[in-house]
Amino acid sequence: MRNLVLEEPEVRVTNDVTSSLSYAWQCIRVPVIAPLLWFAIFMCAAMSIMLFIERVYMAIIIICVKVMRKKRYTKYKLDAMKEDLELNKTYPKVLIQIPMYNEKEVYKLSIGAACSISWPSDRFIIQVLDDSTNEALRVMVELECQKWTDKGVNVKYETRNNRNGYKAGALREGLQKQYVEDCEFVAIFDADFQPEENFLWRTIPYLLENPQLGLVQARWKFVNADECLMTRLQEMSLDYHFSVEQEVGSSTCSFFGFNGTAGVWRIQAINDAGGWKDRTTVEDMDLAVRASLKGWKFLFVGDLSVKNELPSTFKAYRYQQHRWSCGPANLFRKMTKEIILCERVSTWKKFHVIYAFFFVRKIIAHWVTFFFYCVVIPSSVLVPEVALPKPIAIYIPATITFLNAICTPRSLHLVVFWILFENVMSLHRTKAAIIGLLEANRVNEWVVTEKLGNLTKQKNAKASKKSRSQIGERPDPCIGADNGDVYATLCNLQSSI
Repeated sequence: MRNLVLEEPEVRVTNDVTSSLSYAWQCIRVPVIAPLLWFAIFMCAAMSIMLFIERVYMAIIIICVKVMRKKRYTKYKLDAMKEDLELNKTYPKVLIQIPMYNEKEVYKLSIGAACSISWPSDRFIIQVLDDSTNEALRVMVELECQKWTDKGVNVKYETRNNRNGYKAGALREGLQKQYVEDCEFVAIFDADFQPEENFLWRTIPYLLENPQLGLVQARWKFVNADECLMTRLQEMSLDYHFSVEQEVGSSTCSFFGFNGTAGVWRIQAINDAGGWKDRTTVEDMDLAVRASLKGWKFLFVGDLSVKNELPSTFKAYRYQQHRWSCGPANLFRKMTKEIILCERVSTWKKFHVIYAFFFVRKIIAHWVTFFFYCVVIPSSVLVPEVALPKPIAIYIPATITFLNAICTPRSLHLVVFWILFENVMSLHRTKAAIIGLLEANRVNEWVVTEKLGNLTKQKNAKASKKSRSQIGERPDPCIGADNGDVYATLCNLQSSI
């Protein structure tokens, strides 16, 4: 009896608190929350329409290019240029740069692939730019370079006592070496990239035929796309980037963002643009924009791909996306005025770079995904006075999603997982974009993306062998699962699909 008497006030207090909160919500919902939510919906609707128009525009361009078979790189007489080179033996000298930093698992793959490229041995130089802080690893990389030098390949192993400028600093200092003075072109490959033997034969002729070309960019081919669900979802996003965004930029304005690797630059274009700069974490995009403002044109070769590795841990992917989202926003802040005042490019190209390339794709795309899909739409459920228009809430997002997913037909059945994953990542990308615009803390944070290389193959083979021979035993956990529950969840989802 005493317990019942004691419990009664607690129930009353709970009911009073609930009633008070409910009453407070009713008081502010209509006069305060509803107008704010309407304003947020209006802003997000405007951004959604901007993104929708950009996506549809690019889709129309791609359809026209495919139907009319007029991709820009197909207009060049590549075979004729190859024959002329072989006949006259007028091979230009090419520098191949491989920047790396503590790349224990992949350095042999990249060096071996670069050294195996087909080109006259006296007309190209392999330059390994090693910023590794691990002394034992430096010795191993140097021995690998020496091994190929003994085979007759001209390999230069370069190190620095500091990491000033990170990748941009290493590339800049590499171009300042005396033996580079007579090189006309420079091909750049990150440490996990493995070019095919005919890479130079499929890129250099374009630059020789058109002296206005400053850059030839190849697309990426992902060797570990099937490792887990997270890598499959990354493949979907990057396939759209290469198949649509890069192709449209190449076909319409002869401009697109350099991907930082798997491309060949005319060294004169780099020097004309002011060389490599380390003022942002996207030194590749920075150079591309400056070179474009100097009048240089770019060419994207969609049927030439270079093998590389996707981040296979959530931690590595998150750091990569921070850099890829923060850097462009920061560069947009730094270069908008310079782009507007530039007199060497057309008004249309200025509009394309400022509005489409930077504002819509690098900022609006992240903000719409996070603020609209993850904040505004869920919030509107709590406010019945606010009704979302169906075109804005359903049709436009569905169209944007379809246009993105269609570029990877083999993963269409994963589109729901892709939507959920992109919504999760939109928080990190939106935060990074705001940091870049405001130049806040972490604006120049540079964390090298971890590569697993052969380690991934070995562990996957080991896990596969174990599952076949020891059925019933607990399998090894996914690589990198300790970096977050998200990654572990994705691995588990992949195994069930």
